[in-house]
Amino acid sequence: MTDGRTRDNQSIRDRAYVHIQRKIASGELRPGDAVSELALSRELGSSRTPIREAIGQLVAEGLLEQLHNRGAVVVQLTRQDIIDLYELREALEIYAVAKVARDASSRADLDRLSSLTNEILVLRDELQQSGGSELNAQQMHRFVTCDLSFHTLLIRMAGNARITKLLNETRLLMRIFAIHRHGHTVALLERIHRYHSSVLKAVAKKDAEAAAKALSEHIKTSQRERLEDFDHWEREATLRESLPGFLDVHSTEPR
Repeated sequence: MTDGRTRDNQSIRDRAYVHIQRKIASGELRPGDAVSELALSRELGSSRTPIREAIGQLVAEGLLEQLHNRGAVVVQLTRQDIIDLYELREALEIYAVAKVARDASSRADLDRLSSLTNEILVLRDELQQSGGSELNAQQMHRFVTCDLSFHTLLIRMAGNARITKLLNETRLLMRIFAIHRHGHTVALLERIHRYHSSVLKAVAKKDAEAAAKALSEHIKTSQRERLEDFDHWEREATLRESLPGFLDVHSTEPR
């Protein structure tokens, strides 16, 4: 029988687990940053034991890695990691969206998908009216929330909790590298809107083949863009190591 102290530790461990994930997703903890048991225990007002357990779970899931003499740090994805994650995402999301398209979808779910799709155009219009070249940080936060909600709802509509959990973990890992990115442009927002619209229309028409095709093209395009981002970031990182101070004058932050 579980005693009160064990339940308390479990609750704190769960809170710490979510707390660390949020720090990573928001960019507060960046790739290579150390995760301090002491700092987290102070933030959460707990002992270090459940914090250590939460960190161990995140190490096992690949969000953190254990380094000799440094403890746990946020993982830095490699180019192959990005390829692997996108291949996994494509396989699972295509299966899920085809299942959703074959089954009957509620009007409420379709309306919510439509609203999330239209929000991308709202952001595009704001960007055009501002005269800027890309979304600012606050607008990018809105975009990420909207995009994640669209894909997450599609997966949840498939009714498979294990796929939902695995894809949530996969997306969080991809967010680690996405921290390097600039804001979206008008052209990119319009392209993403077209893909989301195509997926939504196919699901509404119960056309599983068209839904799977549209989503596959969307994910493959996103993968190519992330790999271009990675190659750009890696070149700049190499320049920073070989020519300290050069990019501070001649370039911007890594994408």
